[in-house]
Amino acid sequence: MINQIGQIMLYVNDQDQAVKFWTEKAGFIVVSEESQGPMRWIEVAPSQGGLTSFVLHNKQLIAEMQPDMNLGTPSIMLFTDDLDGLYSSFKENGVTVGDVVSLPGGRVFNFADDENSYFAVMEKK
Repeated sequence: MINQIGQIMLYVNDQDQAVKFWTEKAGFIVVSEESQGPMRWIEVAPSQGGLTSFVLHNKQLIAEMQPDMNLGTPSIMLFTDDLDGLYSSFKENGVTVGDVVSLPGGRVFNFADDENSYFAVMEKK
């Protein structure tokens, strides 16, 4: 079961410039910054402890990794306490799902709705 809309993933051309915009002009704070190999993501939010945040991703790198994704719009990251159960349920219901991937923040998988819009679900550590 999905229990929270957790993050909105923004695909940006320049992550450093995007951080500067959100922190210096919009008054957000950097909640976290992580990387794994060439992948780097920066989480920004209006305040510490907020329930929803933006995660800034490198648009070019995401396009290379997942060429079918529509990077012209933000993606939504949903949270769950039972990733394996949700993954199995989606598969049983005929939902298009990607592989489960382990990231520093937790395990995650992508899925598509009936119009081929992609979402992600993460089991938070």
